[in-house]
Amino acid sequence: QVQLVESGGGLVQAGGSVRLSCAASGRTASTSFMAWFRQTPGKEREVVAQISWSGGVTFYADSVKGRFTISRDKVKNTLYLQMNSLKPEDTALYFCASAGSRLNYDYWGQGTQVTVSS
Repeated sequence: QVQLVESGGGLVQAGGSVRLSCAASGRTASTSFMAWFRQTPGKEREVVAQISWSGGVTFYADSVKGRFTISRDKVKNTLYLQMNSLKPEDTALYFCASAGSRLNYDYWGQGTQVTVSS
């Protein structure tokens, strides 16, 4: 089992920045990928950014390219999401997720709310 705990959400004005963190614990040795997802009421959860844990290869949703940066600290077992130039449409509950050797996102955090005011 892997436990994930997000932090760093909050209320920010449009154009501002927020950094999310996700601390992983438990059986993290088999982590292959980690990602940030977000969800708003009435919409499906969508992937925001993904990173391969060993090589650091990244993927971004088109809506956040050039504004968000995903990174990880392999020593601290922590995932980050630096969010810049925030827009009201970035308002959502943000989740981090972890995939093991099966490449499925089996482990999820509880989510952290980011609210961007206009």
